[in-house]
Amino acid sequence: MAESVVLLDFWVSAFGLRVRIALAEKGVEYDYKEQDLSNKSSLLLQSNPIHKKIPVLIHNGRPICESLIIVQYIDEVWTDRSPLMPKDPYQRANARFWADYIDKKIYPSASGIFRNKGEAQEAATKEFIESLKVLEGELKEKPFFGGDTFGLVDIALIPFSGWFDMFKAYGYLNMEEECPTLMGWVKRCMEKDSVSKTLPDPHKLYEFVESMRKKFENQ
Repeated sequence: MAESVVLLDFWVSAFGLRVRIALAEKGVEYDYKEQDLSNKSSLLLQSNPIHKKIPVLIHNGRPICESLIIVQYIDEVWTDRSPLMPKDPYQRANARFWADYIDKKIYPSASGIFRNKGEAQEAATKEFIESLKVLEGELKEKPFFGGDTFGLVDIALIPFSGWFDMFKAYGYLNMEEECPTLMGWVKRCMEKDSVSKTLPDPHKLYEFVESMRKKFENQ
């Protein structure tokens, strides 16, 4: 029986991009099913009945939900190439900690920069920069968060790099000035085909962000 791998996703989702990068790293072929988040498919609702969100990886008919869980699942199933997690249990726990940190700190504050105005936006910007400085402290002089190896923490964060360009375009902050170490890391990640060929085109991303900004302004 042929192996079946299906990904339910939305093209601009930073969380879905994590899964696509992980699959690209492993060289896993899959059937991509773009989802309309305003009119969710029955397949998505059936596959993720709890949260009803993308991404969902369906492997041989069995759904796996939540991006970081999916990435770790991919690493555990396709073990023949490009390990995404270290072998040492302590280092594995450390990688999970920082990936969780990204979800709890980076995503909320980054979203707040776009969604808010005035003092609320300033507070979100300050929190965002402070959180990234913490990540720079963890990265230090290493090529990637796991050392020489591109792995879970890199995959957790790199999809948000497209937002960095948006912040500069809208005049919110200049990431090159605020977080030069992290931006050097972004450039190294972009040298990997799994990243550069997966992340959305910056112009298309800008158009999407602009449309969402107008939508929020009209609400």
